[in-house]
Amino acid sequence: MKKRILLLFVCIAAAISGFAQQNLFISQNIESGTVDEQGRVTFRLIAPEAKKVQIAGDFIKKDVQQHIAGMVGAGQIDMKKGKDGTWTYTSNPLPSELYSYTFLVDGVPVLDPNNPHVYRDFATVTNVFIVGGGLADLFKVNDVPHGTLVAKWYHSYGIGKDRRLNVYLPAEYDANPYKQYPVLYLLHGSGGDENEWTIFGRAVQIMDNLIAQGKAEPMIVVMPNGHAEMQAAPGESSLGYYKPFHFRDPEGKYVANFMEIVNFVDRNFRTIPEKCGRAIAGLSMGGGHSVNISRRYPNVFDYVGVFSAGGRIHELDESVPENKATMDLVRAQIANGVSAYWIGIGRDDRGFQNAKTYYEDLKALGMPNVSFRESDGAHVWNCWRLYLSEFAPLLFKK
Repeated sequence: MKKRILLLFVCIAAAISGFAQQNLFISQNIESGTVDEQGRVTFRLIAPEAKKVQIAGDFIKKDVQQHIAGMVGAGQIDMKKGKDGTWTYTSNPLPSELYSYTFLVDGVPVLDPNNPHVYRDFATVTNVFIVGGGLADLFKVNDVPHGTLVAKWYHSYGIGKDRRLNVYLPAEYDANPYKQYPVLYLLHGSGGDENEWTIFGRAVQIMDNLIAQGKAEPMIVVMPNGHAEMQAAPGESSLGYYKPFHFRDPEGKYVANFMEIVNFVDRNFRTIPEKCGRAIAGLSMGGGHSVNISRRYPNVFDYVGVFSAGGRIHELDESVPENKATMDLVRAQIANGVSAYWIGIGRDDRGFQNAKTYYEDLKALGMPNVSFRESDGAHVWNCWRLYLSEFAPLLFKK
């Protein structure tokens, strides 16, 4: 009997070992997505049977060596096949940034098996690399004091669900048990979830580095899930590993019940529970949420950041009750005042004119401390990481 049990354990161990060995050989014995000191990135893939291998990525328009027209910030570059069946491509020096890419092997999208750094943005999975020596140094994990990222669950009575949010605590938080901290509520876009700003947005690294450099005040950053029909990111709730899809919120439950989040954060963390200690900002859909939430609660947020979003309030016909209600909220927010109302958008964004018009409307109506940031780029993460890097240093200055 003992021999049979021993034999069973040996078989199980061998099976586990065999599976682990198989996992080891998923990657190839080469490096890819590597960046040299000049900012050139080299890609490699062993695919001896492939007829054509290309790279698709957001770095391509930055690479002046070759450009193939396509969507803004996208395109394809052909790789060259060597005699040993290894396909390679080396770019020209690239500007400092975090870039994403994938391979196309005979037209089929394939992740780079030799670059383990993979991010998910909505339902798209891509490899990533960072070119340092500039802005993207903020996106790196540097040798500075590190904050803490915690996932917390709260119950939304208005939505009727337990819901998940991420909370960034600055590095000094635990060492100062009696200190209260201001809070930035940072909202994602329509294709995202509570993990979006921590993954593609690099919010944790940006805050660690800005605070360590003395450019931003130590603050708490709260990143909630902005979909009313969603409990949490895919794989983080009882819904399991479903494929992400766009959730709708036609009744506006998320905006209407946002104070549940604020009250939960004030109860569970050492916050400054006053208007002067709160900011709200977001990208795309989250920018729209920031607009509407800060209007709805004019005594709650002293700083508003609108990234790649806006609206044409000057066109509203106030004889329509709904439009008059909107304008009454805008006027109430203006009367209460804000320390900063910051709008940023890329010149190639399809919503550029809407955002600029929204800024002009707010300025004409007398919104205090309103500003407009026009940058290169479209509706992409290159812009949103930049905007967080510029908006956060404006907050909570004494």
